[in-house]
Amino acid sequence: MRKKLVAGNWKMNLANLFELSPNEDVDVILFVPFTHIGVNRHLKEGGFNLGAQNFYPAESGAFTGEISASMIKDAGASYVLIGHSERRAIFGETNEFINEKVKFALKEDLIPIFCVGETLEEREKNITFEVISEQIKIGFKEVSEEDAKKVIIAYEPVWAIGTGKTATSEQAEEVCLQLRKLISELYSKEASETVRILYGGSVNMKNAKELFSMPNIDGGLVGGASLTAEFSEVIKGAAK
Repeated sequence: MRKKLVAGNWKMNLANLFELSPNEDVDVILFVPFTHIGVNRHLKEGGFNLGAQNFYPAESGAFTGEISASMIKDAGASYVLIGHSERRAIFGETNEFINEKVKFALKEDLIPIFCVGETLEEREKNITFEVISEQIKIGFKEVSEEDAKKVIIAYEPVWAIGTGKTATSEQAEEVCLQLRKLISELYSKEASETVRILYGGSVNMKNAKELFSMPNIDGGLVGGASLTAEFSEVIKGAAK
C-alpha cells in the first residue's frame, strides 16, 4: 500500500502560525520559502518533512539568485518541487530543462515532486493526455527505474491552481490513472504501483477527503489551504 502524502506549497508567502500534529497514516511535507527552511527545522524534528520550492541543476557557479541542491540539504530539507506550472509559465522552464532538474535532484539525493498538468485551453481541445504524456516522457528521460520509483508525481491542472476551481474527483482520478499506466509502460507495473501520485489545484478541507479516496490519488499538493489551520483538516482528509 502506498502511504498517503500531503504537501503544502507556501509559494512566496509566510504562513500564519498554527499547530500541526503528526499523523502516522500521512506523510507531510512543507515547501517553505528557502530563507525559512532552517527556521522551520523544529517542524522536521516534530515529524514533518521540509522541501525547497526550486533549485538550479548545478553544484555551484555564476547563477545569481539561484540555490543548489547541497544548499537545500544543508538547510535541512530533503524534497524539492520541480516543474510547477508557475515555473513553466513565468520563468520559461521547458520540459527538457525540467528533465535536467529531475536527474540532478536524484543524483544529489533530493526527492523530486514532479508537477505536470494542462491549461484550460489544452483541456478544452481534449489533448490533456497528450500534454501530460509529453511532460512525463521528457521529464523521466534517462532516469533509471530505481530512481523513477523515488519520484513523486503531482497532477496539477493549471486551470485549477489558485482559481477556486477544482477538478472533480472523477476527472482527477482519470488523469492519475493514465499517469500510472504511463509509468507502467515506461518502466514496469511494479514501478507504477510504487510511485505516489498527488493531485493539486484548489485542494481544501471540503474536497480533500473525496479526492484522496480515489484509488490512484495518493494525496495532494496544497497551495492556499496550507497557509492556515485549514491545512490540519486537509491532512485529516488523507488519513485512513
